[in-house]
Amino acid sequence: MQASYNGIAVPADGQAIEYSNGKFTVPNNPIIPFIEGDGTGRDIWKASQRVFDAAVEKAYGGKRKVAWYEVLAGEKAYRQTQNWLPDDTVKATVDFRVSIKGPLTTPVGGGIRSLNVALDGSVSVRAAGEVLRRGA
Repeated sequence: MQASYNGIAVPADGQAIEYSNGKFTVPNNPIIPFIEGDGTGRDIWKASQRVFDAAVEKAYGGKRKVAWYEVLAGEKAYRQTQNWLPDDTVKATVDFRVSIKGPLTTPVGGGIRSLNVALDGSVSVRAAGEVLRRGA
């Protein structure tokens, strides 16, 4: 695990979710990378984060808290790194095992495919519904 991804330091107040013997081990302050998203994604993320934090607070009575960690993709990544989907972002989503993303723009021209498809194809994606049905 790196100390930073795309030059952004990993939160010191959290720990990575571990996976061993077919089970996830979630610490009290899991680090969860997020991609804010483009366009309306920024507004959606702000509201979503408040809902997620409130749900964790209610479910665990303050004993657990997510250490949110922004990783770059889309327009913000391109502005800062000249890359729509930096390798460090993909690595962070793999290293931390659980992440969330907002809607990303599809770059026009240059043969660049959809960022959503590229990211989904780069990591093992599990739908929240599957996790809930299986009770994981």
